[in-house]
Amino acid sequence: MDNEVLLQVRNLKLHFPFQVGWGPWVRHGKIRAVDGVDLEIKAGETLGLVGESGCGKSTTARAIAQLHKPTSGEVLFQGQDLTKLSHRELTLARRHFQMVFQDPFASLDPRMTVGQSVAEPLKIFRQNSKEPLTNAEISERVELLLQKVGLSPRTRNRYPHEFSGGQRQRVGIARALALRPQLVLADEPVSALDVSIQAQILNLFRDIQDEFGLTYLFIAHDLAVVEYISTRVAVMYLGVIVEVAPAAELYNRPLHPYTDALLSAVPIPDPEVERHRKRIILEGDVPFPDRERKGCYFSDRCPHRMPKCLERVPALVPVASGHQVACFLHHDESRASESPEASASR
Repeated sequence: MDNEVLLQVRNLKLHFPFQVGWGPWVRHGKIRAVDGVDLEIKAGETLGLVGESGCGKSTTARAIAQLHKPTSGEVLFQGQDLTKLSHRELTLARRHFQMVFQDPFASLDPRMTVGQSVAEPLKIFRQNSKEPLTNAEISERVELLLQKVGLSPRTRNRYPHEFSGGQRQRVGIARALALRPQLVLADEPVSALDVSIQAQILNLFRDIQDEFGLTYLFIAHDLAVVEYISTRVAVMYLGVIVEVAPAAELYNRPLHPYTDALLSAVPIPDPEVERHRKRIILEGDVPFPDRERKGCYFSDRCPHRMPKCLERVPALVPVASGHQVACFLHHDESRASESPEASASR
């Protein structure tokens, strides 16, 4: 069903312990890679997740898929909390959501032919199926999947090293589609490809979304790629979501200072406009995520910071239809946009 919430992430945190030094100089701590993420993805849409390298995008996707066990929080897939499932229950649930990884060469077993890689999930889940597929049916399904992603069925007996980067990514997509999932977590699936191949893979993602009725969480650091494929966009900084909006609105009216700075760095294919527009240069560097933040996560670099930005963390609040932002600059705007009935009910 359209508009049905397929995935809901609530206060997701993933911290990695670390140790530096030795003897009396040893220091223990934890990397707060994901530090309280809230996300909602509706059936049939594509939610783009963007941010600088190291902000926690890929770790968020892996925590959602339970490839990393979250430190705390909830990951509700069709109302079922994945963090509370047993190993067997999680294995059965995973057929409904699959991942496409950034490096297709690293994610494919070099000792298996591409046909074996695509067939592997079908064979793994065959024993748990009420109507298990025969070997002939699996072989037929593999050939069909390879055709769907633009590869010849004759390539099924070749090994990953015999393919180009774009072809290997097509194999990864075919493998993700094998179990007919509802949700695909695409972790920077085109960042390792040439620009000319990127367009082909993006068009493939759009085509199979329409044909298979897929929902995407699409992670990228290239804002042009995200604008092309996404229905909505979430902006991530230092392990938290700072803004969420429909794609067109976010690109036309960014509200968070970090989003504004990101978009100012996107090249515009008009020399005249590019020559006269102002680039926003942020001061300082991204802080090391090893401590709990007392104030706004972006306050160290924000050109508009106020005293209260250093004292408490702004909540991610709605400021317009479908547009949420975690910034005190726009919290008054969000209260003004509330209906009189909603205000009176508080």
